[in-house]
Amino acid sequence: MFIRALSLRDFRSWEHAELELSPGRTVFLGSNGNGKTNLLEAIGYLATLGSHRVAADAPLIRMGAQRARIGATVVNTGRELRVDVELNQGAANRAQINRSPVRRPREILGILQTVLFAPEDLALVRGDPGERRRFLDELCTARLPRLAGVRADYDRVLRQRSALLKTAGRQARSRADLSTLDVWDGHLAEHASVLLAERLRLVHDLYPHLAHAYRSIAPESRPAAIGYRSAYLPPEFLDPAREPQAGDTAALEEIVLRELAAARSKELDRGVCLVGPHRDDLELVLGDAPAKGFASHGESWSFALALRLGAFDLLRSTGAEPVLLLDDVFAELDRRRRTALAEVAAGAEQVLITAAVPEDVPEELAAVPLRVETTGESTHRTSRIVEPAPGFA
Repeated sequence: MFIRALSLRDFRSWEHAELELSPGRTVFLGSNGNGKTNLLEAIGYLATLGSHRVAADAPLIRMGAQRARIGATVVNTGRELRVDVELNQGAANRAQINRSPVRRPREILGILQTVLFAPEDLALVRGDPGERRRFLDELCTARLPRLAGVRADYDRVLRQRSALLKTAGRQARSRADLSTLDVWDGHLAEHASVLLAERLRLVHDLYPHLAHAYRSIAPESRPAAIGYRSAYLPPEFLDPAREPQAGDTAALEEIVLRELAAARSKELDRGVCLVGPHRDDLELVLGDAPAKGFASHGESWSFALALRLGAFDLLRSTGAEPVLLLDDVFAELDRRRRTALAEVAAGAEQVLITAAVPEDVPEELAAVPLRVETTGESTHRTSRIVEPAPGFA
């Protein structure tokens, strides 16, 4: 899989860009603040419908513009597909496949697969559980694009059920309130069970790739492992060595329904939903201790890097090799970690790299260089590509 062409309009610092790309390695060179990362962020958005830097879409639209557009021609096993997304201020986003509108932007998911390495990845180890849930869900959706609809339905039901809990908790708990809550319990358990089953399957499948990647990066360190952490699931479901079963979704739905019933009184008192995948976490373990709080800075970087390398190997094992995006990450790594990442990148079909200076990119990743510069005032700078990029072999 590779991107043959990329186009941007009013995305971040890019007023307009039309780039022709090719398989192999391309390096975007430029000082910090010139807009290099914005290019990879746009590509990542096409793959996930989200940014790795911000939670909302509004900052992605160029200052003064009403909308931003991202488009790419993606080649996968010889077949070309054009995918476009329009981000709108104060209105719903829109998307197209081969210039034809689709009903929902999430219908483009799966056309482009990417794995992004960025300095923000350290939050996978040291950040809050939301960072790790997002990692799980984006990787699940890359493997099973229809899960995007399940996630959206789950979030919608969770919001509506939470609103009902707050209302019912403040008022007398009438029979009508509790009857309505029973209905929402059923909807929540239905969507939660599908999401849980896919997360558990992913943890099982990712575990050996993660363990292998960590050994290759830090062979002298304690072994790395992952697991699924949940306060309401039985221990047998949380073992990453457990083989997923055909009846898991139905069993998980029953468990969630039972736990929702048991937690109802507490939920009404607190006005929040206490059961469901929105409260779970990806457990990261080094030796016998949790990585968060016990791993050194170097071990934390190794774990974050191993998670991304493991994800890349897992997706590649399914036959559609993802595009590898490396955002100023080599400058953050020591020699061993740089070498481990460079070895993977050297064998990838397409690698897009950002770096401040040529020296930040390992010699074995000699690549097509493109220099990124900006013009204009600091509050409204415009990025552009300047060719050639001098000083890069």
